[in-house]
Amino acid sequence: MRFVYLFAIASLLHAEPKYIKNIKQLTDSGQNAEAYWSPDGKKLVFQSTRGDLKCDQIFTMNADGSNQKMVSTGKGRTTCGYFLPDNKHIVYGSTHEAGDACPAAPDRSKGYVWAVYPSFDIFLANEDGKIVKKLTDAPGYDAEATINYKTKKIVYTSMASGDLDMWSMNLDGSNKKRLTTENGYDGGAFYSRDGKKLVWRANHPSGEQQQRYLSLLKDNLTSPMKMEIFIAGADGKNAKQLTNFGCASFAPSFTPDGKKIIFASNKHECDGRKFELFLMNPDGSELEQITDFGGFSSFPEFSPDGKKLVFCSDKGAKSRYEFNIFVADWAK
Repeated sequence: MRFVYLFAIASLLHAEPKYIKNIKQLTDSGQNAEAYWSPDGKKLVFQSTRGDLKCDQIFTMNADGSNQKMVSTGKGRTTCGYFLPDNKHIVYGSTHEAGDACPAAPDRSKGYVWAVYPSFDIFLANEDGKIVKKLTDAPGYDAEATINYKTKKIVYTSMASGDLDMWSMNLDGSNKKRLTTENGYDGGAFYSRDGKKLVWRANHPSGEQQQRYLSLLKDNLTSPMKMEIFIAGADGKNAKQLTNFGCASFAPSFTPDGKKIIFASNKHECDGRKFELFLMNPDGSELEQITDFGGFSSFPEFSPDGKKLVFCSDKGAKSRYEFNIFVADWAK
């Protein structure tokens, strides 16, 4: 009887989450993250450090995990790949113009910090990785680009103003507009499917924390452990803070109908590495926890038809710093 009881408890602990079913692991080993769908739902673009690579490069694969191939230059460090509406081109951030080697890792004597390398710019490439055009050339960090397929607008994070603000531009890099002006970090933004809203992560510190933010920024660093989720119009106006956890909440994106926002947070352990996926209304109400894997899960995005969810997780990882891409059926 005791064995049966323990088996039942173990089964519950390892049961699939309520809203995601038929979870499938698409990558195996390495550090794989930020996987995003092509408009036709047939491919994913993601960043990975694997094999002999010393830092992230951009890869694509079929939606079932097959045909994984590197499509960036193999030089410098890359981040945040995203497909264009034609399914044949991608944008991504890269430091390769500043040198073939990976840029130096951030100085962790300053705490857990992210590097916002000034050598990052955003590039347009074809699906085989050939760079077609450089889209940004302002001094400082330019990265974190995502695209709305209806309005054909790119939203990204830039230091062009001297602060880490959100900007928008056309697919060819023209018509750049600053969307946020409040002092602090604004980034990791996604449009709603109809192109009318933006959701993003932000840290707008005050007092001593603001001085720390500015001091880190002078060294091209920022601290990610106090981020909240914000929403605004596509022009950045009428911004509203949705979370107030005092933790690290990030990687928000909309459900296909725009009625919910999915995001990652360590709200149960603010200084820890346990990040789970959460769902909430666009006004911050009706918060629901979606995963309970006990480790790091983040970067969720719904497939174009809304039937699947892709995300990154260390679920089942064989080593501490292994992260893989997973896809699951969305059952809500």
